Amino acid sequence: MAKYRCTVCNYIFDEEKEGYKFDELPENWRCPVCNSPKSTFILLTEEIVELKEGESTVSDVLVEQMVEWGIKFVFGLPGTSSLGVVEAIRKNKNLKYVQVRHEQTAAFMASAYGKLTGHPAACLTVAGPGATNLATGLYDASLDHSPVLALTGMLQRQLIGPGSFQEIDQHSFFEPITVYNKVLMSEDQTTTIITNAIKHAILDKGVAHIGIPNDVQKITYIDKTRTFEGSFPNQAITQPMFLILQAAQAINQSKRPVIISGFGAINQGDNILKLADKISAPIVTTFRGKGVLDEDNELYVGSHGGIGSTSASELVIKSDLLVVIGSSFSDMTQLPEKKVVQIDIDPMMIGRQYPVAVGLYGNSAEILPQLLDLVQENKKEEYLKEINKLKRDWLDLLDEEADGTLTPVRPQYIIKVLNEKLADDAVIALDTGENGWWFGRNFWMKRTQKMLMSGYLGTMAFGLPAALAAQLVYPERQVICITGDGGFSMVMADFVTAVHDELPIKIFLFNNHQLAMIMQEQMIEKYPNWQTELYNPDFAQYAENCGGVGIKVTKPEELPGAVEKALSSDRPVIVDIETDPRRFI
Repeated sequence: MAKYRCTVCNYIFDEEKEGYKFDELPENWRCPVCNSPKSTFILLTEEIVELKEGESTVSDVLVEQMVEWGIKFVFGLPGTSSLGVVEAIRKNKNLKYVQVRHEQTAAFMASAYGKLTGHPAACLTVAGPGATNLATGLYDASLDHSPVLALTGMLQRQLIGPGSFQEIDQHSFFEPITVYNKVLMSEDQTTTIITNAIKHAILDKGVAHIGIPNDVQKITYIDKTRTFEGSFPNQAITQPMFLILQAAQAINQSKRPVIISGFGAINQGDNILKLADKISAPIVTTFRGKGVLDEDNELYVGSHGGIGSTSASELVIKSDLLVVIGSSFSDMTQLPEKKVVQIDIDPMMIGRQYPVAVGLYGNSAEILPQLLDLVQENKKEEYLKEINKLKRDWLDLLDEEADGTLTPVRPQYIIKVLNEKLADDAVIALDTGENGWWFGRNFWMKRTQKMLMSGYLGTMAFGLPAALAAQLVYPERQVICITGDGGFSMVMADFVTAVHDELPIKIFLFNNHQLAMIMQEQMIEKYPNWQTELYNPDFAQYAENCGGVGIKVTKPEELPGAVEKALSSDRPVIVDIETDPRRFI
C-alpha cells in the first residue's frame, strides 16, 4: 500500500489507513485539509527511505565529498524538494548551514565568499521559485568570476516533464549563468558530478550548478570520497623569457609609465610597489582593485574611472605606457587607448579593448618577480614631484568637500569619519549606488583592509549579504556594510540572520530617501526627477525590533560618537544616517 502527499499542505493520504487506493479516487476529489485538487498529490513510496545502521544516501555521499574538497558553508532555505540534502547537511558536523530569509541572500553570500577566499561556498534551494530566486546573486558571481556551488532540489524523476507543481526547466534556466550545469539522475554519478562541479567552479572561476531530483537524493548509496590533493593542476603559469624581456624593454624605454592594478592583482601589493619604486611610476587602481596597497603611499594616486581621482586621470592621460595587471578593462574603469604591457591570468583579457604592445598571459605572482629582475632602475625626480603635487591637490579637494558642519550630513563627511574610525584590518562590504560611489572616490584603504562589491553586475542589495559572509569568514575582524536606503531595503529581512547567527556586522546606512544615483542620471539626461523618492521606515528602530542595535544620526556632530558606539558593540548594528542625495553642494 502506498502513501501520497499533498504538495500544498503536506497532508498524507495513506492507502492502508483509508482502505482504498489513491488511483480509485474520483478525478474531482480534493484534499480534505486545503481543498487542493488530486493532481497536487505526489507518490511517497520512493520518497521515504528507511536507512539501516551504517547505510548512507546519495545526499550523504554528496555532502561528504563537498566537505572533503573544502566546502565549509551552505547558505539557503530548506524546502520540500531539497530535504534529502538538508538532512545530510544536518548530520555532517563539518559543514555549517546558514538559514537565510530569501534565496537571493544565499546566492549573494556565496558570491561574496568566493570573492573573499577564491574557494566556493554552496547555496541550496528548492525547485522552481527557490531556484529562480538565486539568479541575481549567481549572475553577480558569474560576471565577477567568483567560484560558487549552487545546489537545487528538483521534482522526482517520474514527475519531471509534464508541468508538475513548482516545475521549471531548471537545467536550461541555469545554463547561461554557469560554467558547469548538470542534473544528478543516477546514484552512480554522484561523486563524479560533485567533484567536477567544484573543480569547474574553482578553475573556471564561476558558478557550478547541480540539480538533484527529490527521489535521487534519498537513494541508498555508498562510495569513497576523492581527495582534493592530486585533483588540481598547478596554476603557477608564466611566460617565455623573451616575452618578459620584451615587456621589460618597453618599460625601460618609457618616460611616463603608469601602473594600473586591478582586482586580479589584489594580493600583489609588495611586487607592484617594488616595480613602481624601481621605475618611478604612479600606481592607479580600478575600483575593485582598491586596497592592493596602503593608499596613503606617496606613489598611489587614486582610482580611475567614474569614481576616479583627478590625479589618476591626468597621469593616465599624459602617460606614454600603461602597465596593466589583473584588470579587465571595464568600460567603468575608462582606460584610454595607450601603449600597454598587460599581465592577466585570463587569456581572454589580453588585448580585450584594443591590441597591446606586450601581453603576458599568466599568474602575476610568477611574472612580476621575473619582470622586476629585468627592468632597469630609473629615478625620475621631476616625474615624482609631479605625482606628489597632483596627489596633494586631490587630497586637499577631498578635505575641502568633507564639511562636518553642514546638515543634513554630507556623504563626504560620513566617509571621512569612517576613514578615521575603521580598524586597519576591517572588511568592508559595499552596496551599489551613491554610497558606493562616495566610498570609491573618498575612502583611502589600508592594504590590510578588504573590500567587497558587486563589480560587473553592479546590483543593489549586495552589501548586507556580503557582510554576513565576510563575518563568517573573519569572525574576529570588524565587518562593515556601507549601503543606501534603496539597496538595504531590498534584503533587510536578513538583518535578522545577523542577529540569529550572532554575526556582529556594522551597517552604515546612507539614508537620503532617494534612489540618488538614478536621480543624478535623470538630471544629467535632462529628465524631470520622478519615481526616485523612497518612503522609508525608521531603520534604527527596525534594528532594535530585530534584536540588534539601532543608532539614529541626524546632525554631523552626532556622527563620530555614533560610529564609535557602533564599532564597540558586540551585536549587529544599523547606524541610520540622514544624508543628502545631492552632490557637491
